[in-house]
Amino acid sequence: MRWLVFWVLTATAAWAEGEQAGDFDYYVLSLSWSPNWCETTGDARGADQCDARHDYGWVLHGLWPQYHRGWPSYCRTSETPPTRRMTAEMTDIQGSSGLAWHQWKKHGTCSGLSAQSYFDLSREAYDSVVRPEVFRRLDRTVQLPARVVEEAFLRANPKLERDMLTVTCNGRYIAEVRICLSNSLQPVPCGRDVVRDCRLKDAVFAPIR
Repeated sequence: MRWLVFWVLTATAAWAEGEQAGDFDYYVLSLSWSPNWCETTGDARGADQCDARHDYGWVLHGLWPQYHRGWPSYCRTSETPPTRRMTAEMTDIQGSSGLAWHQWKKHGTCSGLSAQSYFDLSREAYDSVVRPEVFRRLDRTVQLPARVVEEAFLRANPKLERDMLTVTCNGRYIAEVRICLSNSLQPVPCGRDVVRDCRLKDAVFAPIR
């Protein structure tokens, strides 16, 4: 019995440490529409990202290492955690240094990169995708089919195909656009675990404040 208890405890500890850093198949670039996040979550938290002095639109939620089925998280890594300066420098595209820190801890540790290299790659991935300007020109909250958001990204990014991105919703609100990229940041087909298309025909889309 003792050996069984010992095996369970050590196996659980090993699992809790996370997967091996750098072992994954592709990236998911997750873009969040900030005004919708503020209405569903951020305002209630008093998030600085939602303050009227900002004009955030599509912000970087994260760059996530992904398996063809499943994904790693909180990986074992010998890399030094990011400094406050590093995370603060990501607020222009992430809206929050706290989010930058969380993304490193949960996902960046699995990239096999240093914290600075991970943030640099995240910014490069963010800049590689054209975010349709039409959404920034909205002057009021609208309801639209979620597929309209997908179509806008496809038109703005000719290299993207339908199986390379997905649009998600949070309740009635458009939440995120997730785009699948290779390790060299070229668009690739998404795995089954990533494709969670929102099928709402009247999804809510709030304007930039």
